Amino acid sequence: MRTRLLAATLTAFAAVSLAACSSSGSGTSAAGTGGSPTASATASPTASAAATAAGTTATPAPGASTPAASTPAAPAPGTPAAGASDGPAAGSASPGAPDAPGTPAPPKPAPPADAGLPTKPGSDVTAKLVEALNAIDPAIVGGKPDQAVDRARNQCQAMYQFPKDRSKLVELADQRFTDAAHPQGFGPEKAEKIIDALRATLCPPA
Repeated sequence: MRTRLLAATLTAFAAVSLAACSSSGSGTSAAGTGGSPTASATASPTASAAATAAGTTATPAPGASTPAASTPAAPAPGTPAAGASDGPAAGSASPGAPDAPGTPAPPKPAPPADAGLPTKPGSDVTAKLVEALNAIDPAIVGGKPDQAVDRARNQCQAMYQFPKDRSKLVELADQRFTDAAHPQGFGPEKAEKIIDALRATLCPPA
């Protein structure tokens, strides 16, 4: 009796153990069917990378033109590079540079009003002047040496201002040296002699 009871207990235990093993195998099989998470996770990035590479590096169709890269053209020989400066811009003034050709010269200052006018002579020069004028015509001085000296000084200034215009000097001398008997002067011939006498006695050398 005990033996049968023991046998029945062992049999029942074996059946329970068999059922438990069968249930564990089914779970394992199901997990295997669903695929390993590690394998799935490993395969997924690989497949994604392959798909991305395939989309990025697509090979163009035969005959399609591939756009060339934009390359700046090389400058011609002797052409300065962009932004380079060969020197100062035209029209610009360099420090210390001389005046450019064509620059008008500054106007000359006007000569003083007394330029060429001799100082009032002393008695000795006055005597020589009066003697030279009397030799031409005593009426030129007419007993008025101071007046003759003043006229002579003004004529010397005209000779300084117009050193090469002889005809003008003769005209001025004929207008300057006059008297009551000769209101229009003593004539061109005597005017020429007056100029020579003044140059020899009173007027500074030309």
